[in-house]
Amino acid sequence: MDLWLVWLVMGFVLVIAELLTGTFYLLVIGVGAFAGAVVEWAGGNAIVQAVVASAVALIGTWAVHRWHLAQPKDQGTSNFLDRGQPVVLEAWDNEDARLARVKYRGTIWEARVLAPVSAVPGVTLYIEGQEGGMLLVGAAPPAR
Repeated sequence: MDLWLVWLVMGFVLVIAELLTGTFYLLVIGVGAFAGAVVEWAGGNAIVQAVVASAVALIGTWAVHRWHLAQPKDQGTSNFLDRGQPVVLEAWDNEDARLARVKYRGTIWEARVLAPVSAVPGVTLYIEGQEGGMLLVGAAPPAR
């Protein structure tokens, strides 16, 4: 088997494995393997292939790491699709503890009002988060 084909197979294996992780690290290492295949195909010796593949993989890994550090950390609420949706205050369970029942999507939910508000039943509140089966609501829509 030709060496360029080995590099190519390694690249595809790494790129396919990346589909299972979703971090992009294996993707750039796979791109490094593709670069090694190109160098071998162009006639470079094994040392040059390894150096080019390693350099591409290291630079790519560094770039992915920097990109991950630059992304804002969302405290696990990035996939919470109900955030910002309006709910209607049905009744207070314990107004001092800010526990209430709200109507959302045609059903009644337990909710905790995050900031002290003197809301009367029927007022619109907005979902800010969720703890288990309890919605966390506030008087204003949360900033996106």
